[in-house]
Amino acid sequence: MFQDKYVFSQLAAFLNRTQFNNYVRKYDGNRYVKHFTCWNQMLAMMFGQLSNRESLRDLIVAFEAHRAKQYHLGLGREPIAKTTLATANQNRDYRIFEDFAFYMMKEACEKRTTNILDISGKKYAFDSTTIPLCLATFPWAKFRSKKGGVKAHVLYDIEAQVPAFYTVTTASKHDSTAMSSIHYEPNAYYIFDRAYDFFKELYRIHLTDSFFVVRAKTNLKYKTVKWKRRMPKNIMTDAEVKLTGYLSEKKYPESFRLVRYYDEEDDREFTFLTNAKQLSALDVANLYKKRWLIELFFKWLKQHLKIKKFWGTTENAVRIQISVAIITYSLVAIVQHDMNLKRSTYEVLQILSISLTDKTHLHDLFDKTNFNDVKDLNDPLIPGLFD
Repeated sequence: MFQDKYVFSQLAAFLNRTQFNNYVRKYDGNRYVKHFTCWNQMLAMMFGQLSNRESLRDLIVAFEAHRAKQYHLGLGREPIAKTTLATANQNRDYRIFEDFAFYMMKEACEKRTTNILDISGKKYAFDSTTIPLCLATFPWAKFRSKKGGVKAHVLYDIEAQVPAFYTVTTASKHDSTAMSSIHYEPNAYYIFDRAYDFFKELYRIHLTDSFFVVRAKTNLKYKTVKWKRRMPKNIMTDAEVKLTGYLSEKKYPESFRLVRYYDEEDDREFTFLTNAKQLSALDVANLYKKRWLIELFFKWLKQHLKIKKFWGTTENAVRIQISVAIITYSLVAIVQHDMNLKRSTYEVLQILSISLTDKTHLHDLFDKTNFNDVKDLNDPLIPGLFD
């Protein structure tokens, strides 16, 4: 199957082209297209991200250098001009790539599912990352008077370690407003930092028979209904409480749980709110501690998949590039699973970045490459896991 195929072509074989073509037909993506199809466009963007191209011009130079290999890389027969790719990013419906990103995320989540902390049910962390943009170049992405930016809001499966859902807004949108776009699953756990202390949405989670763990704000107004007297080490409070603020009580009329936890490593105290009354207080704290995985994902995405520098200035182009970055990340996660690779995502990406135009079989590529001296971004490098 993979004999004499380039590494990049072997990677593309893990993509479901039939499913992608369904989305192309749904949004009429290839209308009036003669040569550079939506499939060619996506592969061209993926090649640029995996090979660490810094700009659209830099990507076109790379294609010119590999002109003889272009067709076998899946990029079509015709030379790719800068205007060709730029026009495609500007005009083709971003929903083609967004829907395929959702498909890839679902496939990766299903394949990589595990169980952590001996707690049944899916476990997700929800957070956002802001990507700054030049307001003069991206006038549609106004953030402040002299700044522009977009926010990628991501629901991250902390067991599969891949995103399960995302949405993109301008950076001026408050984080909590994106909670309404989440489709909550029964018996799943959703972990938030204190920017998402939005009781109307938290109550919606409760009504869907799901569970939330959110860090409380310091100005929370509540009354204690009952509390536990005997608590394990580092648990300072484990109580059932009700909100007393007029508006907040209307938004969340039932009681929930308040847990105060002392983190010895950072010498700090944290207060968590949750409706998961069946968990131990330490399990609540440990669930929140897993939120650091989404921070690593954002760090990895920005450093290695080229979304800090965009290859188009329109909102459509920005959305396409973010979608393709998510597709690429999910693809690497699927390759790791299907090939049973004992390497980190960071190592896999680094090996691929220097081997895309080689004709080495993927198994040989990952078995023979020595990357022991590469620092692994999957290690807990972020100080203060509760920040």
